[in-house]
Amino acid sequence: MPGPDVTVIIAAYNAMPYVTRSVTSVLGQTLGADRIEVIAVDDGSTDGTAAELDRLAAGAPQLRVIHQPNSGGPAGPRNLGLDQAAGRYVFFLDSDDHLGPEALERMVTAADENGSDVVLGRIVGEGGRRAPRSMFGRNQPKTDVFASRVYWTLNPMKLFRRALVDRLGLRFDTGLSIGEDQPFTATAYLEAAAISVVADYDCLYWVAREDGNNITAQPHGTRMRMDLFRMMTELVAARVAPGTDRDTLLHRHFAVELRDAVLQLSREPHRDVQAKLLAELGDMIAPYWHEGLAARLPAVVRLRCHLIAQGLLDELLTLVRWELDRGAASYGITTLSATADAGPEVLAENGRAYARYPYFRDTTLNVPDDCYDITAELRAQHLVESAQLDAAGTLRLTGHATVDRIPDREAGAELILRRRGSDGEHRLPVRRTDEEGGFDASVDLATAADGAPLPDGLWDISLAVSAQGVVKEARLGSRRAESVPTSTTTVVTAAGTAAALYTTKPYGNLTLDLGETRHRVLPRLRVTGAAWSPDAPATLAVTGRCTLAARPEGALTVRAEGPRGAEVKVPVSDGTFKALLPFGSAGEWRLTLRLAVAGKEWTLPVPPQPALKAVRWRRLGLPWYAKPVTGQDALTLRVGRVELVKAVRARLARRSG
Repeated sequence: MPGPDVTVIIAAYNAMPYVTRSVTSVLGQTLGADRIEVIAVDDGSTDGTAAELDRLAAGAPQLRVIHQPNSGGPAGPRNLGLDQAAGRYVFFLDSDDHLGPEALERMVTAADENGSDVVLGRIVGEGGRRAPRSMFGRNQPKTDVFASRVYWTLNPMKLFRRALVDRLGLRFDTGLSIGEDQPFTATAYLEAAAISVVADYDCLYWVAREDGNNITAQPHGTRMRMDLFRMMTELVAARVAPGTDRDTLLHRHFAVELRDAVLQLSREPHRDVQAKLLAELGDMIAPYWHEGLAARLPAVVRLRCHLIAQGLLDELLTLVRWELDRGAASYGITTLSATADAGPEVLAENGRAYARYPYFRDTTLNVPDDCYDITAELRAQHLVESAQLDAAGTLRLTGHATVDRIPDREAGAELILRRRGSDGEHRLPVRRTDEEGGFDASVDLATAADGAPLPDGLWDISLAVSAQGVVKEARLGSRRAESVPTSTTTVVTAAGTAAALYTTKPYGNLTLDLGETRHRVLPRLRVTGAAWSPDAPATLAVTGRCTLAARPEGALTVRAEGPRGAEVKVPVSDGTFKALLPFGSAGEWRLTLRLAVAGKEWTLPVPPQPALKAVRWRRLGLPWYAKPVTGQDALTLRVGRVELVKAVRARLARRSG
């Protein structure tokens, strides 16, 4: 009999009342009870957690509870559970968190379909707890630590292939009181054949405990933080060769673990201890510090590293206090004082932006300007308020756009059209409508390419915004007013160009499709039926739909082509149409729906109508008929005058038969 697909390991210590929901969220998974094994390790709880786990296990045969004396952290209980796991995959769940009902099913499916060794499910915070978000922007069937942001979440609440864990002999480091999950997860990431990200479903809920006893919320000493920083930088250096890939991973540890170590250092009560620890930190960063890594880091991190490297203790402590006084976004703190969230003043100079962090251009310290250069960190903030594409071939965009943190009442802007898959680019002027960053851009598709029509292809739309000489770009569309539709707008212009304005997935950016690269015109045209009109003899009513947003008036017609090139054209005037075609001439008439503009034509045959019968009428006292011709690719009608002699002979033949 096959074993379970997933073993869920829950390390529990004094987790009441959260552990109940944690366990029941696993027992209720849509993956099915027969495919899940739950191992809950009670780590010497004193608050009723042990009894609650036993109660839950009494009604759930797939739940096994292990009791042990308190080990001092989650590493030991997780390792014990891992030693006894039987599932193809293992998932570690903290006892105060819980799963979405479909979490395991979706993650197992992702792993099986993509051969993934690690699967991340989207994490959401509950009760005010902050959860990582940057790696969950979209589903990623196959990725790695260098092509995505997955390395920025090193917690173990993920699906791991047990064969990988066993092959690597992975276990949690019981010698670490914090960050014991980081070496485990980082090693699994680096050795995984593939990593998957399930971003379209809330898989894991991180809960903020009312008593504040989440383990990640507990204070830890400087030495512990420094040991973790040393361990992780050495792990990365041992497994990744020097270069861009290594710098990609070290970025995370310099921005997070080193930051936390400095924060704890600032809380040490004795200056001599602070000085000694600072010297050790300088030795830790020295082997990895170089221009490539520095270029990846935010300016405040570069400044922090410079002060550490120079052994400037007082200045480092001043920087920490300065950050905390302003809310300390870099320390994960949002409000500490009356000046919370007040960022530094910004100096714009020669096209660069500098944050006035402490000691900026202090002539006694001569800290390099690079430690204050935030140009790469700034963003063009924008909101699209309208986006319209019309049959005249004009794209009009309005909205607001500014450069973050740099006010400029005379800020400029220009629209940028870039042809995907090539180096084609065109920049067009934008009219500013107010001093708050309002813009109005009109693009004539017939002249946008330096006076010539834009070539066919996909054209991504960006806006370059300048403020005090600093220029930043933003892809337009990801932020839009609710009144701006996300559906595709397809038009045929007066010049005969098929154009579609659409939003990309998953980011919602605006792109212009010219020449039906992806968005075809014909699927926007449809004939829904054809029937003889009860109000007019010899008249066929053709019904259909046209979902083009715009087209030249009179360009869409229903046509009946007959003998010697003769034709009947009936213009279609609105989206849902009913065209009346009178048949007064003899011959065979083939019916089509046609859109013709400026020498270009889109043709859709009117499909044969099995239910359409032959009809007769009288014209000038003489009998006429029209009947469908079978075996044609389009509805074809044979129209003619009834020959009386043949009609009489046919009637007599039927009677005699």
